[in-house]
Amino acid sequence: MPMSAPPEASPDPPPAARPAVLAALDVALRVVGGLLAVAAAALTAVLELMLATLRVGGVLIGVSALLAVLANVALSWFAPRAVGRRWALALPAVVWFMLMVVAAGGTSEGDVLIAGNNWVGLVMIFAGSMAFAVMGFRMIMAPRDTVPGAGRR
Repeated sequence: MPMSAPPEASPDPPPAARPAVLAALDVALRVVGGLLAVAAAALTAVLELMLATLRVGGVLIGVSALLAVLANVALSWFAPRAVGRRWALALPAVVWFMLMVVAAGGTSEGDVLIAGNNWVGLVMIFAGSMAFAVMGFRMIMAPRDTVPGAGRR
């Protein structure tokens, strides 16, 4: 009877360990995606606030309102796909809106970032909020399988 060679040790982890590692990596990437969406919302909100007073020839231009719509639509698309859950759209929306509320509210000294007579700031808040609202409505009305990972619990 011929002797068979001993089985070689495989460098790959056992099959049961591989799904656990992939599941942990999946959760880590989803958390990073959510944090990235929150950070991007804060960054775009600050940029929009800085551009709300931009003037050309002494006239306010509405570049921050346009940026608010474009950035918030992009964030509304990114967050649910990065996290894999529909509710993730609320992550950047809440952060962005809270920064706008803080900016519109005054300090005890009366300082405000968005003055009541700055039409660009008011349009920026309205248009940015509506962008999140419309994207949220579209996501609610869309079939579950249109958002990758949204059907899982």
